Amino acid sequence: MGTYVYGIIRSSHPPLRQDLEGIGDPPRPVRVMGRGELAAIVSDAPGELRPKRRDLLAHQRVLDEAAAEGVVLPMRFGSVSADDDIVAAVLAEQAEHFLERLQALDGSAEYNIKANHDEEAVLRLIMADREDIRSMADANREAGGGTQEQKMQLGEMIAAAVQEREAADAELLHQTLAPLATQVSAGAQSTGWLANLSFLVDRHSAEQFLTAADEFQRQYPHLDLRVNGPLPPYSFVDSPASEQGEGGTAEAFGTTTAQPN
Repeated sequence: MGTYVYGIIRSSHPPLRQDLEGIGDPPRPVRVMGRGELAAIVSDAPGELRPKRRDLLAHQRVLDEAAAEGVVLPMRFGSVSADDDIVAAVLAEQAEHFLERLQALDGSAEYNIKANHDEEAVLRLIMADREDIRSMADANREAGGGTQEQKMQLGEMIAAAVQEREAADAELLHQTLAPLATQVSAGAQSTGWLANLSFLVDRHSAEQFLTAADEFQRQYPHLDLRVNGPLPPYSFVDSPASEQGEGGTAEAFGTTTAQPN
């Protein structure tokens, strides 16, 4: 059957609700396996595990419950070990690393910010800023739309200008909010997002961070920001040094699939 691992906590972590349910259909009861100073939040693993919305939400819900009461090292969705004994062995073998990461992340939360452009607004900015593009657009319009070659040339110039603006705005977002975080992690780029950044923020500074994000949105209305958090620190489970080596905390317990961000 296997053992599904949601996350790692200290053994001294406040108890989770006894009726907390995890992944699976029907949902598997969540339990805590303590080994020395560490404990793993686990449940029995379903025979077949796929990233269905129901199970993704259940995984997140368990971690949110744990994170509300103290620091937790979240495992990515799909972390499955052969049995409880394997989980216990990993806790023992990597105890020093896990305790170091729990200490480093204590009192912090992750905020993920995705950004993209309001297409009409950014095109207006480009037309206002780029005299060459504006002149060519005016010339084409006066010529009844211009030739096919001229239209293609204008389109290529606009596309290049949009890409330049995307890169500049992504860097501006990073530079503005990074000083308010202890770490920043760039997530995988996805279609439609010009930036996908995760910030590790001290919980005492969270209000200041969110205020800065709101102010950034007001200052740059051609950008659309999506702020998600507070989250368990998915993007910061491993230190930068350990990320350069093989594997990591997220892969410690066996099979994993990507955690959507």
